[in-house]
Amino acid sequence: MINDKTAPLAALLLRVSLGIIFLAHVGLKLFVFSVPGFVGYFASLGLPAVAAYLTIALELFGGLALILGIYASWVALPLAAEMLGTIVLVHGANGWLFTNKGGGWEYPAFWAISLVVLFLLGDGAYALRPAKRNA
Repeated sequence: MINDKTAPLAALLLRVSLGIIFLAHVGLKLFVFSVPGFVGYFASLGLPAVAAYLTIALELFGGLALILGIYASWVALPLAAEMLGTIVLVHGANGWLFTNKGGGWEYPAFWAISLVVLFLLGDGAYALRPAKRNA
């Protein structure tokens, strides 16, 4: 049974924590790897440079939208798709554990599931622009 009184706060906590994690993740790309370094990494995977720029934009603006609650449950879906893409293109071949060399797929899988849970829950409390959906 869902606790109707605390569910909006649970969604808020999930939404904000996922947003903060995305901002930290994109910060790693911007300030540690650098944009040219990240674009080069995508090139080493056989991906076009535009995909690297789109990934940075999705994580930056998606993370902000999650934190602020601007259509956050809908923003969660492309972010979940990105995480599934990292499993297929990057981490899947490295095994289950994220501590494996190159990072396994357990963390991106958990992250994707958490984003789908947010989509199913809705934006939660204190969202600036809650997404309207029929349940």
